[in-house]
Amino acid sequence: MPVHDWSRVLPGIFHDFHQGWVVAIRDILNAGALPSDYYALAEQDAAGPVPDVLTLEKLHEANEDTDTTAAGQGGGLAVAEHPPQVRYCLEADSDLYARRASRIAVYHSAGDRIVGYIEILSPGNKHSERSMQALLDKVHQAIRRGLHLLLIDIHRPTPRDPRGIHARIWEDWYGSPEGESPGATEDRPFTLVAYRADFVPTAYYEPVGLGQSLPEMPVFLTPDHYINVPLEETYQEAWRGVPQRWKSVIEPPGERV
Repeated sequence: MPVHDWSRVLPGIFHDFHQGWVVAIRDILNAGALPSDYYALAEQDAAGPVPDVLTLEKLHEANEDTDTTAAGQGGGLAVAEHPPQVRYCLEADSDLYARRASRIAVYHSAGDRIVGYIEILSPGNKHSERSMQALLDKVHQAIRRGLHLLLIDIHRPTPRDPRGIHARIWEDWYGSPEGESPGATEDRPFTLVAYRADFVPTAYYEPVGLGQSLPEMPVFLTPDHYINVPLEETYQEAWRGVPQRWKSVIEPPGERV
C-alpha cells in the first residue's frame, strides 16, 4: 500500500491514524521483533522528547553475570555485518560534535533503561518556528543522552524545513553547511531517518515519495546492533482502522492503487 497524502484531511484525522500506527508498531516489536531483553511501550515520558514508542532494555539483577551491552544476547543485526539498507548514511562532524557531546543515564520509572524511541511526526511539529525549534532541541538532547531515534515524517516540507526534517536537524546541529546534506525532493518529500547515538552520531536517511511503499527502517538497541521495523506492515494495520468516510477523501477512487 502506498503512503497517502494526509494533507487532504484535518490534523485530527491524521492524529487518529497516528495513534493506531503507534499501537501497531508497539505490538509488532513486542511480538518478537525485539530481542528478549528489550520491550516497547507507547507514549511514555523519556525525560526530554515525548516519544510515540519507547524501546527499553530489561535490566538484570546486580548479581547476574550478564553482559547487557549486547543486543539481547545475540538478538538484533550487527551494523558491521549488516549495514542498514538506506539511501544515505551520514556521520556527524566529529570535531564539532566532540565539543558538544555529553551523556547522562536515562531510566524508565520502573527501573528499566530506555535505549531509544520512535517518533511519528504530526503537522503540529512543523506548524511554527517555535514548535520546530522545540522538536530540534528535543532530538538533539535525546542524542546527547545516548538515546537512539527513528523519526517518521510523512508530511510535506514546510517553510521551517524546506528540504525535510532530516536536513533541518543535520544542518542545525551537526555541522553540515546549509544545502550540503541530502534532503527531501519534489518526488521524495517524506522522511524516514534513524539516528544512531554514539560519541559521533550517525544518520541513516531514506527519503520516500507519495504513492511509494514504506521500507523497513532500523531502530538501534546499541551503537552496534539494531532491528528493522516493518513500517509498511504496521502502516497497513493502522490504515484498516481509518473510517471509510475519510479513506475516500485521502484516497479518491480514481487514485487508488
